[in-house]
Amino acid sequence: MNIKPLYDYLVVDTEEKKETTKSGFILPSASESKYTTAKITAVGNGGKLYGNDVEVVVKVGDTVLYSADSAMKIKVNGEEITVIRQSDIIAVIE
Repeated sequence: MNIKPLYDYLVVDTEEKKETTKSGFILPSASESKYTTAKITAVGNGGKLYGNDVEVVVKVGDTVLYSADSAMKIKVNGEEITVIRQSDIIAVIE
């Protein structure tokens, strides 16, 4: 799928983590971490946002750490994508 986000929005590819106990029980989503890592697959081009210049400082291929609560899950043509804002990124993992 070819999606071009606007402004400081980013499309990221997260790996779904299904935690299971030794006995095979799947843990509920409430036990998931508050932070997630993902690889950036598409970036916006920055521009003016609320009267301020926004420069995109991350690039496609970067692995980032962000708050899981800030992610937007969107279905496009039956495929689920994850969109975050650059300002929600806590760190770039090198």
